[in-house]
Amino acid sequence: METIQSISDKFNFHLSRSGNCFSLHMPFNVANKDDQKKYKHFLERADKNKVLKKLPNLHEEAFKKIDCLSCASCCKNYSPRFKTPDVKRISKHLAMKESEFIDTYLIVDEDGDFVVRSTPCPFLGVDNFCSIYEVRPSDCVRFPYTDEDVLIKRQKLTLKNASFCPIVYHVLDKLSEVNLKA
Repeated sequence: METIQSISDKFNFHLSRSGNCFSLHMPFNVANKDDQKKYKHFLERADKNKVLKKLPNLHEEAFKKIDCLSCASCCKNYSPRFKTPDVKRISKHLAMKESEFIDTYLIVDEDGDFVVRSTPCPFLGVDNFCSIYEVRPSDCVRFPYTDEDVLIKRQKLTLKNASFCPIVYHVLDKLSEVNLKA
């Protein structure tokens, strides 16, 4: 009979335990330093219109191949911005006063934006599900921006996202394989 360890080695996953809960960790490709250079070079020279035409199909392809719930790196390591409509909507959903919501969960970052006080996100469950998914911040709704022009317009953000998000990595990798120069 095979052990959990031999099965995890065979299928390239890692199982961790915290109390009575187990977490399955699947390896994902994310951009390393060499990839970052390649993608930066690509983004600087790519024809914006050609890239934008490719994004919807690559975005859909990436989401078919990669399950966000088995990763959740964005929620574990970074914070979205909480804009005023987000704060209003989420605090109402949680039956909290806006000021109480802000005091409990948010701080102001160096850019003057509300962000979560600590990581991982306080709304991320051990199963990687979001407890406020239906009312989550607009940044979370739009993330990872692989189906919109943010991918080209905000190159620094795109490269950062590629360093931890396998979907951004997948889209950039596929885009960079095709000649989309201006």
